[in-house]
Amino acid sequence: MSDAKQPDVGGGPIIGIDLGTTNSLVAYCDASGPRMLADDEGRVMLPSVVRFDPSRGGPPGACLDAIGHAARAHAIEYPGSTIFSAKRLMGRGIEDMADELAYLPYEVVAGEHNTARVRISSEGGGTELIVSPPQISALILLELRRYAEARLGVPVRRAVVTVPAYFDDAQRQATRDAGRIAGLDVLRIVNEPTAAALAYNLGQRHDDATVAVYDLGGGTFDISILRLQLAGQTLVDQVLATDGNTHLGGDDVDRMIIELIQREIRAQFFPGISGKDADNGAGSFTPATLQAMRNFAEATKIKLSTDERADIEIDLPGVGRYQRTITRGEFEQMIAPWVDRTIDCCRRALQSAGLETADIERVILVGGSTRIPMVRNRVSQWFDTQVYTALDPDQVVALGAAAQASILAGINRDMLLLDVIPLSLGIETMGGAVAKIITANTTIPARVTEMFSTYVDEQTNVNIHVLQGERELVKDCRSLGQFDLRGIPAMPAGLPKIEVTFLVDANGILSVTAVERRSEKAAQIQIVPNHGLTRQEVSRMEAQSVAHAKQDMAAHQLIDLRNQSRMDVRAIERQLAKVGDEIGDDYRGQIEAHVAAVRQLLDMPDPDPTVFHEALDTMDKAAVRLAEIAIRQSLREGSSPM
Repeated sequence: MSDAKQPDVGGGPIIGIDLGTTNSLVAYCDASGPRMLADDEGRVMLPSVVRFDPSRGGPPGACLDAIGHAARAHAIEYPGSTIFSAKRLMGRGIEDMADELAYLPYEVVAGEHNTARVRISSEGGGTELIVSPPQISALILLELRRYAEARLGVPVRRAVVTVPAYFDDAQRQATRDAGRIAGLDVLRIVNEPTAAALAYNLGQRHDDATVAVYDLGGGTFDISILRLQLAGQTLVDQVLATDGNTHLGGDDVDRMIIELIQREIRAQFFPGISGKDADNGAGSFTPATLQAMRNFAEATKIKLSTDERADIEIDLPGVGRYQRTITRGEFEQMIAPWVDRTIDCCRRALQSAGLETADIERVILVGGSTRIPMVRNRVSQWFDTQVYTALDPDQVVALGAAAQASILAGINRDMLLLDVIPLSLGIETMGGAVAKIITANTTIPARVTEMFSTYVDEQTNVNIHVLQGERELVKDCRSLGQFDLRGIPAMPAGLPKIEVTFLVDANGILSVTAVERRSEKAAQIQIVPNHGLTRQEVSRMEAQSVAHAKQDMAAHQLIDLRNQSRMDVRAIERQLAKVGDEIGDDYRGQIEAHVAAVRQLLDMPDPDPTVFHEALDTMDKAAVRLAEIAIRQSLREGSSPM
């Protein structure tokens, strides 16, 4: 291994890498925007875990036994030779690691200049391997480089790599060293919060933007306050303040759930056993059971991010079955102190920066643990602003690194949403049609609200499918995302009032909110509308909409006619069932004939829209007297004495 700087080979793609404590990712940005690069199984996240077998002999690369998913899956079986969280060791002295060592199952020793090294011994002893943190990180970077070369089909030698904002010069140099060992020329080291802001294109529209980046991952929490300014083609950041906790993350939530399960199992199956007796005697748990608990705890946490309840069932051999339902309310009460600790860090960071919450223009969420609804709500409430969640919180740093890489590569990264919305935005309606809510060429920022309702009686959930494009049918437009509005009170079709609001802010971020006004149930999603489209693709989509305008409108009209016909037929049939005995046979026969004519058109694959419209109109007009009779009967029933 040589410390000589590898020359810049020139040319070729520049990739963006998020070298993370728990997981690492690689992305690439071209004219259509940044995108993640996956392994052969389609996975974009590489666990930052490696396992060594010193008995093989030679340098660390020759002793590598497993990396990523394979190494993490067997970490419990090989605790002393499986290395994780190497990022915490980067550029650190052995004295700096005193508080960290209790959390690490592998051995950390002093190396050259008293720097931290990892010592791995072979099973049975006799052979050992001393490896530096940059060498460990280099193996992870090399694996990501392989991902990139496989996906891009060309050699990759240059990269932008991200680091935490609080990394000092020694830690940053250690990161560069890791890149050099992996055969990468690290052109730039970018702060992780700056990369997150760059992924959202923040700072590109403002002379001086003040941004908070709330990064809550699996094991660590960081809050960074940044001042962003665009200087030429470079996004210049000034880190005003950072705070956080290197042992605060989603793992703590898993641990809380595990401890709850263990307490209740002991209370249910081993009453009276506690303390050392519980750890060593009848109330102890096997490694397999502990692993099962970890899996159930993580699955429960994830499920409660979307559902109101999660069920847990654990078979205890020779003991019985433990069953438990955890509600979101109970879960949120459990984790409230954990969330409060992150808010305390935010408070200290703002104080250090000499700012108030009103001074923060945008808040970006980073890290998988920010998917927890309570986290998003508390952060939004505390900063008194809507948080940015449009990009995957696990991927946003890598995407930002790729965006910075594309700038260095000279790729034109002008955002498509600079002044106007280039393509219409809307939602899917029944039958596969698109209801356009914000039309193309609307100036941003823009806000539009429209009312919708349900199509099926007693419907309690509504799926909101957000689309982009100029065509009239869902199949011809680009899907941007979907979310569910749940818990609507059961009512007849058409009665719920669902208010859908599209808001595109000055940075081109689309927020879609749906609220059922009778119950005030609400749900929302954030999206980057033009992510992955070039200007040429937008022009092509616009041209297609013009070329197919006539047939698209005819298809949309037929969908609307079918939807309206089905609703009207159902209403008429309900009225006939209710008051059919009060009308003459002739009139009833007329109504039934009109309904049959409409049903016949509904069954046809491609009915004439004009004929269909006339049949529907005739049926509706004929049924007016029937509706009046049904209303009068309802009024009589409502005024009858008790």
